Amino acid sequence: YMVMRRATSELGRLKNIGATIEQRLNEIGVFSRADLVKLGPVKSFQRIKENYPDKTIPVCYYLYSLRGALDDVHWNSLPAKVKEELRQQVAGTK
Repeated sequence: YMVMRRATSELGRLKNIGATIEQRLNEIGVFSRADLVKLGPVKSFQRIKENYPDKTIPVCYYLYSLRGALDDVHWNSLPAKVKEELRQQVAGTK
């Protein structure tokens, strides 16, 4: 017999995007790679944080994952310079 599986969404096929991140992106109006490109990883991260003020949203797990999804690399493989730039952008746009 065949097991029925939910078709993987475009977001779900991107590197680093699991079910939780996908759900949280959907909550802020991001449903595709194009949406993520338009909003950008920094603003997406900030909007997710705003939706969950009582939760600790890890920078590495979200911010780096979102950027890695756009670059098609694992979040931990992002160059240190890119990670630093992302952290500075978050700090500079509060």
